[in-house]
Amino acid sequence: MKLPSQIAHYLYLFRIWLGATMGLLLAAISHSYAMQIEGAEILSGQMIEGGLIIARTDPSNQVTLGDNQIRIAKNGVFVIGFHRDTVAPETLAITTPNGATTKTTLSPLKRTYQVQRIDGLKSAMVSPPAAVLARIKADREAVHAARNTDTALGDFWLGFDWPAHGRISGVYGSQRILNGQPRQPHYGIDIASPIGTPVYAPADGRITLVKDLYFSGWTIVMAHGLGVNSSFLHLNKTTVKLGAFVKRGTLIGTIGATGRATGPHLDWRIDWQGRRIDPGLLVGPMPPT
Repeated sequence: MKLPSQIAHYLYLFRIWLGATMGLLLAAISHSYAMQIEGAEILSGQMIEGGLIIARTDPSNQVTLGDNQIRIAKNGVFVIGFHRDTVAPETLAITTPNGATTKTTLSPLKRTYQVQRIDGLKSAMVSPPAAVLARIKADREAVHAARNTDTALGDFWLGFDWPAHGRISGVYGSQRILNGQPRQPHYGIDIASPIGTPVYAPADGRITLVKDLYFSGWTIVMAHGLGVNSSFLHLNKTTVKLGAFVKRGTLIGTIGATGRATGPHLDWRIDWQGRRIDPGLLVGPMPPT
């Protein structure tokens, strides 16, 4: 049966898009597996913007990235993360107790990001009134403190689970234009699902923030160790307390639409030492609902 010309045209464009996407994916995978770190074993991860490399070395070694010393767990595990827009290569150095040093140059693969337009938001949520600026400043300070809280290494280095199931409605790195005004890139992955959908801990971690924030509504921040944190935004309810250490799979809350949200969804974010990591690179495909 011959397809209508308009449908055939859309299928043709889809094939072009699919071919280009698969090409970029294969390039990223080959780039990832071709990489080696002198003096360490790479356990997982990709050398790509938004990627998180998990590696292991002798725990008696010292690891530095540029001028910054990197934490090493007792089992020798350490992590290296790449921000959304990486400008220049970085040097990773591993020094043994006897002073021998090996160096690896890290040049993450560049990515192309989507542009999303979201209209219909209340003007106060796009350009907050002066009366709430103090609250916004306090919110940022609270999140910053939570993300800098140290905790024992959990099990995230074995991999992350999806914290909730649903439709992916927003992706990492996308540039959002709110009511026609460009805003900072989106640093999480959005999972759209009905209000009340359970949200579970994607790995072991300590709860370092449970608070209703102006922009992100009810928010939980969880420290996984080695400076890696998960944040869960726009929750309807929270079921954990500040300071609690929760195991992978523990119910921590439910999906909502609190804060600046146009519908019920979970905005899941991961950061490492101020760098925003793409959660979508750390988990497999979304399981069928």
